Amino acid sequence: MRRLLILSLAAMASALPARADELPLPLGELARPGRVLMLRHANAPGFGDPPDFVIGDCSTQRNLDASGRDQARRLGARLRLAGLSNARVLSSQWCRALETARLLALGPVEPLPVLNSFFQRPGDRQAILDGLRVFLARLPVDGQPVIVVTHQVVVNAFTDATPPAGGGSIFQLNGTGAPTWLGTIPEIR
Repeated sequence: MRRLLILSLAAMASALPARADELPLPLGELARPGRVLMLRHANAPGFGDPPDFVIGDCSTQRNLDASGRDQARRLGARLRLAGLSNARVLSSQWCRALETARLLALGPVEPLPVLNSFFQRPGDRQAILDGLRVFLARLPVDGQPVIVVTHQVVVNAFTDATPPAGGGSIFQLNGTGAPTWLGTIPEIR
């Protein structure tokens, strides 16, 4: 009997997504009111940034390559085809995130420091996550869809997911700093 119980529990656990990046949703989900897409910037080869990088000076940062720019454009086109035409778009201040957000072509892009990476600045982690939660809590639960373009380290800390470049998670706003996670967007190749 005990063995049967253990096997039953194991079978049920294997049917559930183990991580927040394992449940893909149709892109049309994002067009509904109160939705947020937390998007990792598109492909930017390399790892981290040079030690002397400066926010606002793209020549000192790791940037999107041609495939990353194409990836962002294709994602924007697919989102528009899925019915997303009126989104609020916010981005980290890093050039690769800002360029991803602009290439989506879904609206004006607002830089938002609480979307900045803390990969090379681990002391900023808690302030960024706290600020992101405050920002999300203040958004109207029935408002226009919001797209936030950030970095893998921020998405991972917020969702326990590791999306691919140009991937992300969709949330339903609920008036708190912990919106309801709905799933991921399909990877754009």
